[in-house]
Order: sequence, then C-alpha cells, then structure tokens
Amino acid sequence: MNLIEVKNLAFAYNSSPVLEDITFAVKPGDFIGLLGHNGSGKTTLIQLILGILKTKEGKIKIMGQKIEKFNQWSKIGYLQQKSAPPSLMPLTAFEVVRLGRVSTKGLPRIFNKIDNKKTQEVMAKTNCLEYKNKLFYELSGGQQQRVLLARAIINNPALIILDEPSTALDASSRGSFFDLISNLNKKDGATILLITHDMAEIGKYINKFFILDKKIIFYGDKQTFCKSPEVANHFGPYTQHIMDHLHTTGPCPFGGHSWE
Repeated sequence: MNLIEVKNLAFAYNSSPVLEDITFAVKPGDFIGLLGHNGSGKTTLIQLILGILKTKEGKIKIMGQKIEKFNQWSKIGYLQQKSAPPSLMPLTAFEVVRLGRVSTKGLPRIFNKIDNKKTQEVMAKTNCLEYKNKLFYELSGGQQQRVLLARAIINNPALIILDEPSTALDASSRGSFFDLISNLNKKDGATILLITHDMAEIGKYINKFFILDKKIIFYGDKQTFCKSPEVANHFGPYTQHIMDHLHTTGPCPFGGHSWE
C-alpha cells in the first residue's frame, strides 16, 4: 500500500494557480527530496497532504484512506518551517518534545508515566537527552531542531514530513541533522518527505527527487534524474553544476565526471 496517493490535484489562491495536474505516489521506505524555487507550490502541496488546506480539484489518499476520512494523524510526523515555540516561552526541551503526545490523548489531556518514558526514549534517539532540562529558547539552532524533530517523531510515525528543516543551521549542524534523519529512514524504516532548496545537501541521503514548479517537472530516482531531458530543459546551463554536486554512482550524460 502506498503511504500517499495524489491524483490530478490542482489548487489556486484567489484564482491564481499554484498547483496544476499533480499526480504521484509515495511508497513505504522512500526518502524523497522535494525541491523547487520560492512560489513553486512545495509548502502548499504539503499543507494539502496534511489536510491544513482543503482539496478543491483532484484526490488525495493517505495510507489507503481518502484524506477527508483520514484521522490517524499521529502516524504522520511534521516539522514545519519556523515551528519553534515563542522565543521566551519558559518550556524545557523535555516539555517541548512531550507536547507531541497531545494528539494521542483524549480529555483531560494529562501527561502520564508512559508519555514521560516515550519522551525520554525519543530524546535519546535524537541525541538531545543531555539538555532535556534546559529551556528551549536557550538552546542553539542545531539543538532546537533536534528537539523539534524528537517532538515530530515521538509517536513513531510511518511518514515524516520536513519543511526546510536546515535553514537556520550551520554546515556542521546540517550534516549531523541529515545523518540523523537518514538513520530514521534506513534503520527505523520511516518514510521521509523533505522540502529543501539545496540539491547538493541532500543528494547522498535521498532515493528520489521530486522537482516541482506548479507542475511536476520530475519525480523518480537519481539515475533517472540524471538522464531526464525535462531536468536539463528546466535547469538549463545550471544542469551540469547540479549533477556534479550530487552523490550517486554512474556516468552523467550531461558531461563531467561520474558521481561518487
């Protein structure tokens, strides 16, 4: 069963098209890099998949269910852009992570020993347990992202959606952060859908590219990406530069050296 199925999806803001004729499927175990310039529709697509925006044209299924009937949102972990709590909110890192358990609870929403245990476990997995008692706003950018990732995956989601998670990180923190996400994919079997601007940054981690510019320019694996005339037409003279900075194997038909 596909985790996500999208068919003939279209969306517009005030009669201005943002997405047109979008059809694709996400399989269990995929690690997909969703790329496109500002205004290409990336975040809108994610918000439609998450039910934040309502579909008007086309169909979306999540884990085999029509999105209108889907209610198992704890199976999806979402790390949005600028998702940090207000900078001076007096929450510890532990408390921020534990908030991810709210979606699994009825009323009254009172945390218990199970919630605390799961919080401890997921913070250990994401290497942020050592600063669990520090106030969130006192943490570095890299530490905050680990805490927010822990919150997103505390319910062991089958699908993790990340919207530009490395924007505020330095080079060292980015590499460490993406290694962590890669482990969630390879070792835990989580399916990852990652929005980013930087192909070179994610090239060695993902197994599929998704290039969006209102319509799907390309969706497929890295070797097919290299051979795609649609990719060459879309990126023009910049194509070879992109190919030279991706991490995969085999000859590149646009010239230059083989990827490693």
